[in-house]
Amino acid sequence: MPDPGNALPGRATPMLVLHKHYVLDNPIAPPFPENFEIALFGLGCFWGAERKFWQYPNIFSTAVGYSGGFTPNPTYQEVCTGMTGHNEVVRVVFDPEIVSYRELLIVFWQVHNPTQGMRQGNDTGTQYRSGIYTYNQAQYDEALAAKVHYQNCLLAAGINDQITTEILPAGEFYYAEDYHQQYLAKNPQGYCGLGGTGVCY
Repeated sequence: MPDPGNALPGRATPMLVLHKHYVLDNPIAPPFPENFEIALFGLGCFWGAERKFWQYPNIFSTAVGYSGGFTPNPTYQEVCTGMTGHNEVVRVVFDPEIVSYRELLIVFWQVHNPTQGMRQGNDTGTQYRSGIYTYNQAQYDEALAAKVHYQNCLLAAGINDQITTEILPAGEFYYAEDYHQQYLAKNPQGYCGLGGTGVCY
């Protein structure tokens, strides 16, 4: 991870993206309906990760972007250098009266391997680290408890690897380029490997 002082400088101009979700046909940018909540996850390549969440029932919208680092409004190419500190992340907008944060945590733990450090499968780099970025104390507490629970599940299954998932308050979310948004819906032949541990939550 770079230090803030040697991270790439970025830019003041935000990324321009279409505001409609390609699959769900709802906005991917604020304003969102009142009382809806946001969840933010890093779990490897955001192409495959985003699809896992938009396919979950009753999700309002999803978007991919960059967070957890230092560079304002980075490009994909900049994030790939490892010099922004950012992670590839998926932002999930949901109605907590219909979908619980715990349900989203279950998706998170089941669809990737959270024990691999700065990589996911064949994808290597700080931008592929496992992370949960929370927007309030309730999310933070639930994420921490879920991490302990899932670590116990791994141990019970005979898997001694330690979970490397970082759990931090959410920082600024920067949208990824428009062509990344809902990529696997627009490009069904595209490939982005996500593999879970095979352990049930």
